[in-house]
Formats: sequence, structure tokens, C-alpha cells
Amino acid sequence: MSVTCPRCKGLMVEESFDDLEYTIGLAFPGLRCLICGEIVDQVICQNRILRPEPLESRARIKAATGVVAA
Repeated sequence: MSVTCPRCKGLMVEESFDDLEYTIGLAFPGLRCLICGEIVDQVICQNRILRPEPLESRARIKAATGVVAA
């Protein structure tokens, strides 16, 4: 089973990431996209579920014109 990137639809691979806040060598598992470099782990997934993307009607960028509203 292959996992696709939520950003670019590229191939995601499993990787172990080092937690630089601690000096005792803690690492956590995650996925990294081979195409765009997107990183996803358990915390990122939980945050995306709890805080979904804004509705298009409330976004600052208008979809049709591409103009940024002030």
C-alpha cells in the first residue's frame, strides 16, 4: 500500500525524525514526500483534524481573481 502526499499527490515514505528539543536522542516516526518534502506525523494529523482548512468563502484570497483582500 502506498501513501500519497496531501499537498502534491507524490509518494510518501516512512522516516524517523529526531526531536532536537531533547539531547537524549528521542525520535518519532512520520512520513515524508519524495517530491515536495511535506512531513506528516501523528501530531500534524491530529491538528489538521481539529483545525480544518478555512472555508473558501471566508478565505483572504479570492478563488476567481487571485487577489488578496486586505
